[in-house]
Amino acid sequence: MPLSEDEQRILSQIEQQLYQTDPALAREVGSTTVYTHAARNIRWAVFGFIAGLAIMVLTLSTSFVLAFGGFIVMLAAALYFERNARRLGKVGLQQLSQSMRSGGFRAGPGNLGRRDRGDDTDNGSR
Repeated sequence: MPLSEDEQRILSQIEQQLYQTDPALAREVGSTTVYTHAARNIRWAVFGFIAGLAIMVLTLSTSFVLAFGGFIVMLAAALYFERNARRLGKVGLQQLSQSMRSGGFRAGPGNLGRRDRGDDTDNGSR
């Protein structure tokens, strides 16, 4: 259900007051989305998987136990990746892939929710 003009005006005033009283909080709220945390966890999972792979490959010729530990790290990272990919959901993955194509992975997670919140940053209206 769309907001009435009066409700939009009130919401706009509240947003302006927030920017005036606490710009750091407003910036944080503006850049954080539902998908930000899950996307950050996915990056950590990919890093963990690569680290586990490196441990496994580097220690396979010297110690089977350490190589198995690397495999366990890889398995845990893959499970963590899968759990956060489910949290991110289909829509979040689509928006993440779109933002990666347009501006790279670093720009992606912070800008995921702009479309969800209805922000129109092209013409400067809020």
